[in-house]
Amino acid sequence: MIKTRLGLARYLWALFLSIMAPTLAPPASAHPCGANAQSPIATDRPQITSSSIVVPCGSLQFENGFQETGNEGQRGFDFPETSVRFAIANKTELRLEFPEYFQNDNTGAGFASGLGDLSVGFKQQLGPTRGGFDVSVIPSVSFPTGANAISSHGYDPTVQVPWSHSFKKNWTAAGMFSLMWPTQGPRRNLTGQSSVYIDRQLTQPWDAYVEYSGAFPQRGGPQHVIDFGTAYKLSPHQQLDFHWNFGLSSAVPDHSIGFGYSFRLQAIHSR
Repeated sequence: MIKTRLGLARYLWALFLSIMAPTLAPPASAHPCGANAQSPIATDRPQITSSSIVVPCGSLQFENGFQETGNEGQRGFDFPETSVRFAIANKTELRLEFPEYFQNDNTGAGFASGLGDLSVGFKQQLGPTRGGFDVSVIPSVSFPTGANAISSHGYDPTVQVPWSHSFKKNWTAAGMFSLMWPTQGPRRNLTGQSSVYIDRQLTQPWDAYVEYSGAFPQRGGPQHVIDFGTAYKLSPHQQLDFHWNFGLSSAVPDHSIGFGYSFRLQAIHSR
């Protein structure tokens, strides 16, 4: 077990260095921090798929939400679903996901309430590619800070690779590939996940999407989900969102309904 964890740690450290190496040596043609401050907000919410682009350099973005989950007659709630994203370079952001409070959460061993675990990571944008794809990689790790009945009691790494491509004027296809190593009981349960969605821009500030996500753990059944949602920009830097999803397999809840509010501030301005 110790050798496995050391090997995983070396792999993640090597991945971090390979991604950060070109970023630590800024190119001569790099845009000054804050040059893209007026670009419209792009969030990880409300889709399961994360955004494939980073927030503008020097920006501080807060994404928040509330969700109700129903499964076999039981209802659970989680909030505030707060994540903070801060861009330290034109294609690099730091990420902090605060512990959520879970009310009547199905832990697998029973229903419990309390705070979940804290997660820290970063996003490195690799695109756009020559084919017009935006691609990023998001390594993160969660810390066992949550309530005894909610926490995994382990340091759980995740690597996500979201992508997106606009193929018509008002249409975008996007998706994500993920590997997760959650601690479940005395050992980890390696889980692969993939998702894909189609987004339609209905008006300038309003869009809607349909998404499929499938997770495939080493132990336990597959987790298939269909997700519908919409987002509306109150201003270029503020967004409201709503989503509804339902499970297609017995290993996931029957349904979830949620809404959120996100906003972005420019903390560092160009000189």
